[in-house]
Amino acid sequence: MELKKPDESAYLNCIRCGLCLAVCPTYREYLKETASPRGRVALARKGLEGKLELSPNLIEQMYGCFACMACNDLCPVGIHPADLALSMRNVQEQIRPAKWKQWLFGGLISHADRMELATLPLRLYQKLGIRRLLYMLGLNRFLPARIRDLEAMLPRIPQRPLRRILPEVTEARGDVRYRVGFFLGCAQSLLFADQSAATLRVLARNGCTVITPKDVECCGMPARGYGRMDLVENQARHNISVFEKCNVDFVITDCATCGSTLKDYGSLLAGDSEWSARAEAFSRKVRDISEFLSQIPLKKPSKRIDTKVTYHDPCHLRRGQQVWKEPRKLLSLIDGLEFVELPEADWCCGSAGSQLITHYDTSSKVLNRKMDNVAKTEAHILASGCPGCQMQLNTGLKRRGLPLRVVHPVTLLDEAYGGADGE
Repeated sequence: MELKKPDESAYLNCIRCGLCLAVCPTYREYLKETASPRGRVALARKGLEGKLELSPNLIEQMYGCFACMACNDLCPVGIHPADLALSMRNVQEQIRPAKWKQWLFGGLISHADRMELATLPLRLYQKLGIRRLLYMLGLNRFLPARIRDLEAMLPRIPQRPLRRILPEVTEARGDVRYRVGFFLGCAQSLLFADQSAATLRVLARNGCTVITPKDVECCGMPARGYGRMDLVENQARHNISVFEKCNVDFVITDCATCGSTLKDYGSLLAGDSEWSARAEAFSRKVRDISEFLSQIPLKKPSKRIDTKVTYHDPCHLRRGQQVWKEPRKLLSLIDGLEFVELPEADWCCGSAGSQLITHYDTSSKVLNRKMDNVAKTEAHILASGCPGCQMQLNTGLKRRGLPLRVVHPVTLLDEAYGGADGE
């Protein structure tokens, strides 16, 4: 089978100007060419042209990229080094496919019921009080640093996945103005149920009948991050067909990563004659929750929240979707909130999906700088629109002992509306 490689335009026009070095979080920490976008482009080019072996070591340099897309935005000649790094991971999977990736992304993550079973120990850990006891006795201090940080990432785990308890149709309160679909992602159902429930309440309060299909699969970004584009395409086709049956005006997501990936289905399947038009039509309907709410007449929340809040821009929201003013606009609607801008708000927090697991030292260094900036704000609440970012930020705050609450902006908006008890 012919190897699918990035087109020459993905790397050939790099003029090695070095502008990308100034915005790359990994280069900032190590000041090494191989840890920079420019260096990765050079390595990819030599590998694709046969001047270097496409070895595991070369591909590891591609996995060192956080895919934060800062270099994509800045390149004066239109090279997208972050996208190239992801494409090179796909090249490796074609040459040396890893069986565990098929099992993880195709056999587990693609099936919501299996994911619910796999995370059952986490729910028991919370429900049985083991986690509370761990912190009450200070036993977490004796865990290895990496294990302690991974435990600290976990939000308050819901007793039941949201997929199990959420109605497929959430009726609008008052006059129906929109019929929208809600893409319930994996993390939202399993770990951030309260957050997505708040999203649905806010939509319903603002005239939306919300359809939440339960048979969606993962958006595809985890598989893409590990080079399995075949699985991403399968997940895209499945999700498109699911929402086609719903007959909705928009598809809403409260996860920055999901939204960025869903909006990319059109380009992902552009070469598929059967699916290209369907994928493009689907992607045009996708909106981040803050983006959608900023585009419709919004009811003014009646309750005050007297506190200071700051906001971290998820890379997949600010750069992947060009959405960054909208979350701040939503926060400005809430009386009592004092908003303070976070220094380097648009710099990656170091999560990049699973970097705290796979590249612990680098992820930690990037996170430490983010926490330095968070501490400067003296805020009490840290808002962000991505579950992955929220988990990473929770880890950083617990490391520093900073008593900030990490939330999605829509959660604060829901609280200002009165939450589950509001009218």
